[in-house]
Amino acid sequence: MAVTIYVLCTLTSLACAWLLLAAYRRTRHRLLFWSGASFVAMTINNVFLVLDKVVFPDVYLLPVRQGAALIAMLLLLYGLIYEKE
Repeated sequence: MAVTIYVLCTLTSLACAWLLLAAYRRTRHRLLFWSGASFVAMTINNVFLVLDKVVFPDVYLLPVRQGAALIAMLLLLYGLIYEKE
């Protein structure tokens, strides 16, 4: 059951990234770009979660996952603070 949830979370964040970046290509609003980039990093974080918990349960990937999550949050925070319309 956990594997299903991990995979669904990965696919959901990938779909959000795809939709946000597609909207950015149409409208060129910079906040959409930073949100999409953040969701790309969240997708990478979720892929590492699947690798950590399912594929390689003996390998300690927590620092890599936390690094990806930190990058995702920093991208979103940068977009929210510094992009003005």
